[in-house]
Amino acid sequence: MEDDERIRAAVKLALEDEGWSVEVAASGEEAIEAFHRVNPDVVLIDIMLPGMDGFELCRTLRRHSAVPIIMVTARNDTHDVVAGLEAGADDYLTKPFAPKELSARIRALLRRVRPASPTHARLVFGELEIVPDEGKVTRAGAELHLTKTEFRLLCELAQNPGRVFSREALLDKVWGYDYFGDGRLVDVHVRRLRTKVESDPANPRHVVTVRGLGYRLQS
Repeated sequence: MEDDERIRAAVKLALEDEGWSVEVAASGEEAIEAFHRVNPDVVLIDIMLPGMDGFELCRTLRRHSAVPIIMVTARNDTHDVVAGLEAGADDYLTKPFAPKELSARIRALLRRVRPASPTHARLVFGELEIVPDEGKVTRAGAELHLTKTEFRLLCELAQNPGRVFSREALLDKVWGYDYFGDGRLVDVHVRRLRTKVESDPANPRHVVTVRGLGYRLQS
Protein backbone atom coordinates (compact mmCIF):
# COMPACT_ATOMS: atom_id res chain seq x y z
CA MET A 1 0.00 0.00 0.00
CA GLU A 2 1.75 3.14 -1.28
CA ASP A 3 0.34 6.56 -2.23
CA ASP A 4 2.97 7.47 -4.88
CA GLU A 5 1.83 5.98 -8.18
CA ARG A 6 5.36 5.79 -9.62
CA ILE A 7 6.67 3.94 -6.57
CA ARG A 8 3.64 1.60 -6.56
CA ALA A 9 4.19 0.74 -10.21
CA ALA A 10 7.95 0.23 -9.76
CA VAL A 11 7.56 -2.01 -6.70
CA LYS A 12 4.78 -4.00 -8.35
CA LEU A 13 6.85 -4.58 -11.49
CA ALA A 14 9.97 -5.50 -9.51
CA LEU A 15 8.10 -8.00 -7.33
CA GLU A 16 6.33 -9.52 -10.33
CA ASP A 17 9.75 -9.97 -11.93
CA GLU A 18 10.68 -11.94 -8.78
CA GLY A 19 7.66 -14.17 -9.35
CA TRP A 20 5.15 -12.63 -6.92
CA SER A 21 1.51 -11.84 -7.65
CA VAL A 22 0.91 -8.25 -6.51
CA GLU A 23 -2.21 -6.19 -5.72
CA VAL A 24 -1.66 -2.45 -5.09
CA ALA A 25 -3.69 0.25 -3.32
CA ALA A 26 -3.24 4.04 -3.12
CA SER A 27 -4.86 4.57 0.29
CA GLY A 28 -5.68 2.76 3.51
CA GLU A 29 -9.34 2.56 2.56
CA GLU A 30 -8.51 1.01 -0.82
CA ALA A 31 -6.12 -1.37 0.91
CA ILE A 32 -8.83 -2.68 3.25
CA GLU A 33 -11.15 -3.35 0.32
CA ALA A 34 -8.36 -5.10 -1.61
CA PHE A 35 -7.35 -7.10 1.47
CA HIS A 36 -10.81 -8.63 1.91
CA ARG A 37 -11.12 -9.26 -1.82
CA VAL A 38 -7.68 -10.84 -2.41
CA ASN A 39 -6.83 -12.41 0.99
CA PRO A 40 -3.06 -11.88 0.52
CA ASP A 41 -0.26 -13.96 2.03
CA VAL A 42 1.81 -10.88 2.99
CA VAL A 43 0.93 -7.17 3.31
CA LEU A 44 3.37 -4.30 2.63
CA ILE A 45 2.27 -0.98 4.20
CA ASP A 46 3.81 2.46 3.75
CA ILE A 47 3.49 4.61 6.87
CA MET A 48 2.67 7.77 4.92
CA LEU A 49 -0.73 7.16 3.35
CA PRO A 50 -3.48 9.71 2.62
CA GLY A 51 -6.46 9.55 4.97
CA MET A 52 -5.93 6.49 7.15
CA ASP A 53 -2.18 6.32 7.79
CA GLY A 54 -0.10 3.15 7.79
CA PHE A 55 -0.23 2.72 11.57
CA GLU A 56 -4.04 2.79 11.67
CA LEU A 57 -4.25 0.51 8.62
CA CYS A 58 -1.96 -1.98 10.35
CA ARG A 59 -4.04 -1.89 13.55
CA THR A 60 -7.24 -2.33 11.52
CA LEU A 61 -5.90 -5.40 9.70
CA ARG A 62 -4.57 -6.83 12.96
CA ARG A 63 -8.06 -6.74 14.51
CA HIS A 64 -9.19 -9.24 11.88
CA SER A 65 -6.14 -11.13 10.68
CA ALA A 66 -2.74 -12.54 11.66
CA VAL A 67 -1.39 -12.03 8.10
CA PRO A 68 2.34 -11.17 8.04
CA ILE A 69 2.83 -7.39 7.68
CA ILE A 70 5.94 -5.47 6.59
CA MET A 71 5.91 -1.75 7.44
CA VAL A 72 7.81 0.66 5.18
CA THR A 73 9.27 3.89 6.54
CA ALA A 74 11.05 6.68 4.66
CA ARG A 75 13.83 6.89 7.23
CA ASN A 76 15.36 4.71 9.90
CA ASP A 77 13.50 6.62 12.62
CA THR A 78 13.29 4.74 15.90
CA HIS A 79 9.85 6.18 16.71
CA ASP A 80 8.39 5.17 13.33
CA VAL A 81 9.92 1.69 13.50
CA VAL A 82 8.74 1.01 17.06
CA ALA A 83 5.28 2.52 16.42
CA GLY A 84 4.88 0.31 13.34
CA LEU A 85 5.86 -2.81 15.25
CA GLU A 86 3.59 -1.85 18.16
CA ALA A 87 0.74 -1.43 15.67
CA GLY A 88 1.16 -5.09 14.77
CA ALA A 89 3.77 -5.25 11.98
CA ASP A 90 6.04 -8.29 11.88
CA ASP A 91 8.94 -6.54 10.19
CA TYR A 92 9.98 -3.17 8.77
CA LEU A 93 11.94 -1.91 5.78
CA THR A 94 13.53 1.51 5.29
CA LYS A 95 13.36 3.44 1.99
CA PRO A 96 15.11 3.34 -0.34
CA PHE A 97 15.34 -0.43 -0.60
CA ALA A 98 16.37 -2.85 -3.32
CA PRO A 99 13.56 -5.01 -4.75
CA LYS A 100 15.63 -8.14 -4.09
CA GLU A 101 15.88 -7.18 -0.40
CA LEU A 102 12.11 -6.78 -0.21
CA SER A 103 11.62 -10.11 -1.96
CA ALA A 104 14.03 -11.76 0.50
CA ARG A 105 12.09 -10.32 3.44
CA ILE A 106 8.82 -11.65 2.00
CA ARG A 107 10.30 -15.12 1.50
CA ALA A 108 11.64 -15.08 5.06
CA LEU A 109 8.23 -14.11 6.43
CA LEU A 110 6.48 -16.86 4.49
CA ARG A 111 9.01 -19.48 5.60
CA ARG A 112 8.47 -18.72 9.25
CA VAL A 113 4.67 -18.58 9.15
CA ARG A 114 4.44 -22.05 7.63
CA PRO A 115 3.84 -24.60 10.38
CA ALA A 116 6.75 -26.74 11.50
CA SER A 117 6.54 -30.52 11.77
CA PRO A 118 3.81 -31.52 14.24
CA THR A 119 5.06 -32.21 17.74
CA HIS A 120 1.77 -33.30 19.36
CA ALA A 121 3.17 -31.81 22.56
CA ARG A 122 1.35 -29.62 25.04
CA LEU A 123 3.73 -27.22 26.71
CA VAL A 124 2.48 -26.03 30.09
CA PHE A 125 3.84 -23.10 32.11
CA GLY A 126 1.56 -22.54 35.07
CA GLU A 127 -1.79 -21.34 33.68
CA LEU A 128 -0.26 -20.93 30.21
CA GLU A 129 -0.67 -23.85 27.77
CA ILE A 130 0.83 -24.01 24.27
CA VAL A 131 -0.06 -26.58 21.61
CA PRO A 132 2.48 -26.00 18.80
CA ASP A 133 0.97 -28.33 16.19
CA GLU A 134 -2.46 -26.70 16.57
CA GLY A 135 -1.20 -23.12 16.70
CA LYS A 136 -3.11 -22.73 19.94
CA VAL A 137 -2.29 -20.89 23.17
CA THR A 138 -4.54 -20.63 26.24
CA ARG A 139 -4.22 -18.84 29.56
CA ALA A 140 -6.38 -20.13 32.41
CA GLY A 141 -8.44 -21.98 29.78
CA ALA A 142 -9.14 -18.91 27.62
CA GLU A 143 -7.72 -19.03 24.09
CA LEU A 144 -5.31 -16.23 23.18
CA HIS A 145 -5.03 -14.69 19.71
CA LEU A 146 -1.39 -14.25 18.70
CA THR A 147 0.11 -13.16 15.41
CA LYS A 148 2.16 -15.80 13.62
CA THR A 149 5.41 -14.11 14.65
CA GLU A 150 4.31 -13.83 18.29
CA PHE A 151 3.39 -17.52 18.23
CA ARG A 152 6.76 -18.55 16.78
CA LEU A 153 8.55 -16.44 19.37
CA LEU A 154 6.58 -18.03 22.20
CA CYS A 155 7.15 -21.55 20.84
CA GLU A 156 10.88 -20.99 20.50
CA LEU A 157 11.08 -19.95 24.14
CA ALA A 158 8.67 -22.68 25.30
CA GLN A 159 10.48 -25.53 23.58
CA ASN A 160 13.62 -24.56 25.48
CA PRO A 161 12.25 -23.81 28.98
CA GLY A 162 14.61 -21.95 31.24
CA ARG A 163 17.11 -21.31 28.46
CA VAL A 164 18.15 -17.68 28.06
CA PHE A 165 17.98 -16.47 24.46
CA SER A 166 19.90 -13.41 23.37
CA ARG A 167 18.19 -10.98 21.02
CA GLU A 168 20.56 -12.10 18.26
CA ALA A 169 19.63 -15.76 18.78
CA LEU A 170 15.91 -14.95 18.63
CA LEU A 171 16.39 -12.86 15.49
CA ASP A 172 18.06 -15.85 13.86
CA LYS A 173 15.60 -18.49 15.06
CA VAL A 174 12.31 -16.58 14.78
CA TRP A 175 12.93 -14.08 11.97
CA GLY A 176 15.40 -16.24 10.09
CA TYR A 177 17.06 -13.37 8.22
CA ASP A 178 20.06 -11.07 8.63
CA TYR A 179 18.68 -8.07 10.53
CA PHE A 180 22.11 -6.69 11.42
CA GLY A 181 21.47 -7.08 15.14
CA ASP A 182 18.38 -4.87 15.31
CA GLY A 183 17.06 -5.92 18.71
CA ARG A 184 14.04 -3.61 18.42
CA LEU A 185 12.17 -6.34 16.55
CA VAL A 186 12.62 -8.71 19.48
CA ASP A 187 11.97 -6.18 22.25
CA VAL A 188 8.73 -4.90 20.73
CA HIS A 189 7.42 -8.40 20.01
CA VAL A 190 8.23 -9.49 23.57
CA ARG A 191 6.27 -6.49 24.90
CA ARG A 192 3.32 -7.33 22.66
CA LEU A 193 3.51 -11.00 23.63
CA ARG A 194 3.47 -10.11 27.34
CA THR A 195 0.25 -8.11 26.93
CA LYS A 196 -1.40 -11.33 25.77
CA VAL A 197 0.16 -14.11 27.85
CA GLU A 198 0.77 -12.33 31.15
CA SER A 199 -1.90 -11.44 33.72
CA ASP A 200 0.31 -8.47 34.70
CA PRO A 201 2.49 -7.50 31.70
CA ALA A 202 4.38 -4.89 33.75
CA ASN A 203 5.52 -7.66 36.10
CA PRO A 204 5.84 -10.69 33.84
CA ARG A 205 5.77 -14.15 35.37
CA HIS A 206 6.44 -16.25 32.26
CA VAL A 207 8.35 -14.25 29.64
CA VAL A 208 11.08 -12.74 31.76
CA THR A 209 14.07 -10.53 31.02
CA VAL A 210 17.49 -11.71 32.09
CA ARG A 211 19.37 -8.43 32.40
CA GLY A 212 22.26 -8.12 29.99
CA LEU A 213 21.55 -11.51 28.41
CA GLY A 214 18.08 -11.72 26.85
CA TYR A 215 14.80 -13.52 27.52
CA ARG A 216 13.57 -16.85 28.83
CA LEU A 217 10.25 -18.60 29.50
CA GLN A 218 9.49 -20.02 32.92
CA SER A 219 6.55 -21.37 34.90
